[in-house]
Amino acid sequence: MPLLAFAESCVGLGLIISGVLLLLVSATLYNNDIAGLEVLLPLAFFGALLGDHAGYYFGRTLGAKFHQIGIIKKYQANVEKAEGIIRRYGNAAIFIGRFIPAIRSIIPALVGVSGIERLRYSFIDALACLCWVLALAAILIGIVELL
Repeated sequence: MPLLAFAESCVGLGLIISGVLLLLVSATLYNNDIAGLEVLLPLAFFGALLGDHAGYYFGRTLGAKFHQIGIIKKYQANVEKAEGIIRRYGNAAIFIGRFIPAIRSIIPALVGVSGIERLRYSFIDALACLCWVLALAAILIGIVELL
């Protein structure tokens, strides 16, 4: 769980690894009583938080050079969407970006490039990851109810 949550939110990897895989694995574990929400949710939370922060520090370290990376150039349309959300919504982009799969892994790196304060980023991102994991819980409970 934490590796999947990390991978789908980490810059670069998140463009390739879909959150659907995380949902499928967590639904399988939960539905078959292999792991309960009390295990799955904290693992998903910390994996997502670590993935986001890896992206943030990656962007912060690279700065403007971030845009020259091959995979970033390949997904330029997603990068432009993410930059538009950051310009339009500012700090709220960190929160909003956590819930948009196509740009989820790019937003933290672009926020890092923008130079937003570390503590502010960490607080907003932790809140976003908490809400995201609560949404994951609602989806998992809904899936089990449907089955």
